[in-house]
Amino acid sequence: MRDVLAKLLPGWQAGETAGLATVVRTFKSAPRPPGASMAVTAGGEAIGSVSGGCVEGAVYELATDVTASGRPALVRYGISDDEAFSVGLTCGGILDVFVEPLSRGTFPGLDDVAADIAASRPVGIATVIEHPDPAWLGRHLVVRPDGFDGDLGTERVNHAVADDTLGLLAAGRNSTLTYGPDGHRRGEGMRIFFGSFAPRPRMLVFGAIDFAAALARMGTFLGYQVTVCDARPVFATRARFPEADEVVVQWPHQYLTEQLQQDLLDERTVICVLTHDPKFDVPLLEVALRGSKTAYVGAMGSRRTHDDRLQRLREAGLTNEELSRLHSPVGLDLGARTPEETAVSIAAEIIARQWGGGGQPLGELSDRIHHDEAHEPQPQTGPSLQPGRSA
Repeated sequence: MRDVLAKLLPGWQAGETAGLATVVRTFKSAPRPPGASMAVTAGGEAIGSVSGGCVEGAVYELATDVTASGRPALVRYGISDDEAFSVGLTCGGILDVFVEPLSRGTFPGLDDVAADIAASRPVGIATVIEHPDPAWLGRHLVVRPDGFDGDLGTERVNHAVADDTLGLLAAGRNSTLTYGPDGHRRGEGMRIFFGSFAPRPRMLVFGAIDFAAALARMGTFLGYQVTVCDARPVFATRARFPEADEVVVQWPHQYLTEQLQQDLLDERTVICVLTHDPKFDVPLLEVALRGSKTAYVGAMGSRRTHDDRLQRLREAGLTNEELSRLHSPVGLDLGARTPEETAVSIAAEIIARQWGGGGQPLGELSDRIHHDEAHEPQPQTGPSLQPGRSA
């Protein structure tokens, strides 16, 4: 919803009803992940995408119908090759899409959610997408680290979902959860989709060089909150890094230590060390590899620099397990030469690390294109799951 919220909010504030379609589950080579959204405004404008163009026409038609009827629907697209072709889902993927009417009446707390997202405060939305009683469909629970607002149906459900989604909220993950119709954790019949809107993950770039400027641009493009840090004030300037969210003049290891002490880094944070100068990067990497649980730690330098760096880190007392977290020389083998090409190489390794990719050309592989936690679809038992319709 994050991508469509800004354009949805004015209509919501004006008392209009829009149709909101959200991908809640994917299988095989689905083009968009769970959480991807498309909205159809009261004026008929389409915003966002659930499939990168494959089934947008069918979803637009369904969202228009749902807005008119006021009845949410859970629809599966791509059940068979023939049907996939009929709606344009020719990639062979399968999407479960939940479509709901969105208005002040159906979601009175939407403006508060928007304010949380704008202020980078963690917030998540739990939505009932399947239940034996159709009256439950589309109910929302807004979950925050300090509590929840809204009502899914019973206090048992509210507390169970709030408790179960706190970890997802902290990690910034979307997920579908299954419960019994009355909220029992060991049961089936009710499915909840939880969409998490955590603050942007952080990218810390150490070393105010031209490669850092290119990487800061790439990090911003990928959705990171980018900090560039260097101890040399003549290089670490806002003018040289206009696209970074923050430029810090401080010794790198001291800055990283303070960030860890203030608990400002999490398991989504990536650290890129581009100084390739022992007096900067050795104490910095000692802190990064020993004291943090960040998603990625990479360091630039030649193979000779890398070997020297490893020796210095071992002398500082780092174990082989701690050193195994280091990606060095940083990046994938793309033959990169320029700062921009090197930034693409580093970003490619970060993405591969995040999703389990191997970095090989897709044309040389026979495995699935998308690496995720999805499983093959189970037999359909819920009354609200419908096959997708052709556009």
